Amino acid sequence: MDTRTQTPRPDLGPAARAVAGLLDGVRDEQLGAPTPCPKYSVRELLGHIAGLTAAFDSAARKEFGPSTATDPGSVTPVLPDDWRTGLPGRLAALAEAWRAPDAWDGDTQAGGITFPAAIAGVVALNELVVHGWDLARATGQAYDPGAASLEVTRGFFEASRDDKLRAPAFGPVVEVPEEAPLLDRVVGLSGRDPGWAA
Repeated sequence: MDTRTQTPRPDLGPAARAVAGLLDGVRDEQLGAPTPCPKYSVRELLGHIAGLTAAFDSAARKEFGPSTATDPGSVTPVLPDDWRTGLPGRLAALAEAWRAPDAWDGDTQAGGITFPAAIAGVVALNELVVHGWDLARATGQAYDPGAASLEVTRGFFEASRDDKLRAPAFGPVVEVPEEAPLLDRVVGLSGRDPGWAA
């Protein structure tokens, strides 16, 4: 926790590893399947994950360019040919980039928005957690990004229900019983139905 801003500085490693762990379980015949992200097939969701990984890695390093300046909603995600072999390393690099203390300082850019880096790091975690769930659910895999990641994501979504930084991919809150598992509650806060099935 940053004592000056009270903004968490989470380790993105567990969520990044959880997403990377899903990749081998994605079968080629599932690439055209639907996902809880209504606009995305599995192929497009994977392309979006690849894109956000590059964008938030650059955001941590304050290396601005097309990956940080592009609104993800303005383009159809393209899945890199090397996603099975290359994306796990890029996810690990993303987590490592946010371990640098200065990654959280000052302002940065992602998705065409300039905002405090301390918030950007948490948004990056949210993207990993929620889109990891999307991918797991669409491909029938178990998913656990870790309790610490879920707690940070839950706190951010609860604090930003009406905030402009709530990404368009995250729709209106789906109410979930308070006694439901934490992952289900986070999914509901993200605008998804925890009971979604293809």
